Amino acid sequence: MWPKRGEELLNGGSIYWVIKGVVLCRQTVLRLDEVTGSDGIRRCAIVLDPQLVPVAATPKRAFQGWRYLQTTDAPPDLSQSRPNDDDLPPELQAALASIGIL
Repeated sequence: MWPKRGEELLNGGSIYWVIKGVVLCRQTVLRLDEVTGSDGIRRCAIVLDPQLVPVAATPKRAFQGWRYLQTTDAPPDLSQSRPNDDDLPPELQAALASIGIL
């Protein structure tokens, strides 16, 4: 499968990681490579920046497939969120987010 809005992904897009029902980090999409499997089927390899960027813990149900987030709906990077959020361990951030405090 190839993302329908691939050009948007390449213009500063990120993959947000949902871990145990909470978005905790993101990785910037660097490029999309076409890869043909041994079965002859064309696929999309998503090449990501290896750096994980912590984001404000945000509850999110598990899902399959692509979900495109508008900039206003994406969780802010921790460096851009409230100063005290950076001091909390990710587990505590996730717990607080799950009850709606963060």
